[in-house]
Amino acid sequence: MKSKTEAHKKRNNSMLMSTTLHITLITTYTGIHGQTVAGIPEFSAVTTLDGRQIDYYDSDKGTLVPRQDWMKEFASRDTWKKDTKIREQVQKIYKNNIPHLMKRFDQTHGVHVYQRMYGCERDDETGDSRGFDQYGYDGEDFITLDLRKGRYNTSVPQATVTVEKWNNDRTQLDSLTEYYRNECSYWLRVFLKKSFVVKKGTLSLRTSICPDVTLLQKNSSSPVVCHATGFYPSAVTITWRKNGQDHNNVKIGDTLPNEDGTFQKNATLNVLQDVWKKDQYGCVVEHINLTDPIQKILTEDEIKSNNIPSNLFFSSYAAINKLMLHLSVALFTGYKKVRTFI
Repeated sequence: MKSKTEAHKKRNNSMLMSTTLHITLITTYTGIHGQTVAGIPEFSAVTTLDGRQIDYYDSDKGTLVPRQDWMKEFASRDTWKKDTKIREQVQKIYKNNIPHLMKRFDQTHGVHVYQRMYGCERDDETGDSRGFDQYGYDGEDFITLDLRKGRYNTSVPQATVTVEKWNNDRTQLDSLTEYYRNECSYWLRVFLKKSFVVKKGTLSLRTSICPDVTLLQKNSSSPVVCHATGFYPSAVTITWRKNGQDHNNVKIGDTLPNEDGTFQKNATLNVLQDVWKKDQYGCVVEHINLTDPIQKILTEDEIKSNNIPSNLFFSSYAAINKLMLHLSVALFTGYKKVRTFI
């Protein structure tokens, strides 16, 4: 029988195999309808390369801004104005689309979010790439493009009429298939190559940084949060264990970006203090740059803070914030057509 340490290593090695070989270029458009909080624009478009933001546009600024020094080279090209116009066009279409969606869902008021996320990922070992294209409404899956079959799918009744319309447009489907097979992977390679030229003191895509792990609790009756932060790349696994076995009564949070280009993630243990004192509970964090997992055994002494940072919790605009924090968007030069519902 293998020891727990060997099991940890095997699990960690498995995670390394699945996370070290893929680099992503993801595109997302996000449109918001209704009363929003300050600082959240009606429309935004962000581009990320392997989880790191490289350009940004929103309806408040109305300007496409490079987020990395090496992206300024692209901002000086004529295509940058074209890319800005594309975002302006999408902004107008999204503003028109969301009221149509609200009618389909029998909604008359409130804050609603429509999002498209598309892009491709590249296997760094084989050079193979895979495209993806999906739409969401109010934080839920809405429509997905199956590139192998060359057609859109949905499990949402309100999306059926749109799927039928889009699937009848064979020219557009063929164009998308060609785009994801060739052009998307081309731009991923171009940006990846450029990204290695970075200024001293900034993170390169291949920098690996271990997470800092802390156990947090607001008060003795609150859940305990295992908070991992400051790690790169973004792939991380956090589990809670009871007496050495994986514990199920856990809420895993989303992986969120920090301002310095690193990431954070948390896992909340929903067990009362009187209960966890009777058994051994521990938080285990696995990351690509760790030889062995980080383990924090839950004790009163191990809890470092009674004040959990506010950015660990979503506000009442949960669906909006979740989408905004995961923006990774619209950059693919040359993408011609934007989908509408009319």
